[in-house]
Amino acid sequence: MATPTMDDSQRAVALRRMRLTATGLLVLMFAVFLLALVGERRYPWLSFLRAFAEAAMVGGFADWFAVTALFRHPFGLPIPHTAIIPRNKDRIGDSLGGFVANNFLSPEVLLPKVRVMNVAGRLGGWLDEEANARFVARRVVAAVPPLVAAMQDEPVRRMLREAAVDRLRAVAAAPLIARVLTILVAGGQHLAVFDIGLDAARRFILENQETIHQKISDKSGWWVPDWVDVKLARRIVTGTLEMLDEMRSPDHPWRLQFQESIAGLIDRLAHSPESQVRAEVLKEELISHPDVQAYIESLWLETKRVALADLAGGDRIERALTGALLGFGARLHEDATLREVVNSWVNRAILHIVVPNRQRLGTFMAGVVRSWDTRTLVVKLELQVGRDVQYIRINGTVVGGLVGLIIHSLAVLVG
Repeated sequence: MATPTMDDSQRAVALRRMRLTATGLLVLMFAVFLLALVGERRYPWLSFLRAFAEAAMVGGFADWFAVTALFRHPFGLPIPHTAIIPRNKDRIGDSLGGFVANNFLSPEVLLPKVRVMNVAGRLGGWLDEEANARFVARRVVAAVPPLVAAMQDEPVRRMLREAAVDRLRAVAAAPLIARVLTILVAGGQHLAVFDIGLDAARRFILENQETIHQKISDKSGWWVPDWVDVKLARRIVTGTLEMLDEMRSPDHPWRLQFQESIAGLIDRLAHSPESQVRAEVLKEELISHPDVQAYIESLWLETKRVALADLAGGDRIERALTGALLGFGARLHEDATLREVVNSWVNRAILHIVVPNRQRLGTFMAGVVRSWDTRTLVVKLELQVGRDVQYIRINGTVVGGLVGLIIHSLAVLVG
């Protein structure tokens, strides 16, 4: 069971209580000393009580001086080697930062602790609860609109355009086209394209019969009757349509020639330097075209619009993200291999992020301590350890009294 921690107000109350206890014990010893001193002549045995109280006052006062000298000047007097913490504030900050960096953030300390913690297992168990998954999803969804709205469109559009263009330029055009054509040929899609061309040609001829007749009439002599031109145009249209229908046969020479041409194109794209250079030139012309550049830049605005519209349109994205997180949590909870992968990510993050920057973290801590004013530092430290150091005063009072009693007892025995 975890021990509840105290806040600063509770620590202040506990510190005052311990100060009163230690001071009260010192005052009690002073009272006992006076009473024993007065009654010692009548009751000689009170000399032992007087010796105890006298030594207890010396020990208690000495330890009060020592404890007080840590945090401030006793009685406000600038006594040498007092107010130790305020005088050495910067050195304490540097030492604290270095101590934490070298003793708590070293790989020898961090990695075994992280392995024992099993971050992936804990995360999986936590995300496997629907309330926790919904909590994360809600926070993510709430954070996206302000983040997206805060982004300046022009830098993002320029970054996406440059990234897309660089990526496209890094891809060799000819091998990519060759692979795409190979996939189309393997699935017979190139013949579907061929048939689409035949359909387009047939439709074009049927829709332009009058134009064909007019062209024939324009080219024939004046003495040729019009009915001859009409009959010739019909024969040309009919013959062309029949030829297109014949080309649908799998073994038609022109269809086979088309397949051979595609195979030759694939081979040239894959192996011919000249074809590869032409493909790169074509790719560069395509990338540099103003319409392509404008389209790439428009992707960010469209993505931003759709994302903000979806986020404002209800809890659809939140529910989808909650489901995804629940699934991920369940998978982490059940899949030992995935847990090992996530834990290895955590270990690598510590090795490559936390450990190399531990000195910076130490310097940051030292800078925070250095930025505090002296009073703030004293108050913070005293609230943390002041209650415990008051035991030094109590122990000094008791131990001092016992030592005084022993010395007095030995003196009486020897005398």
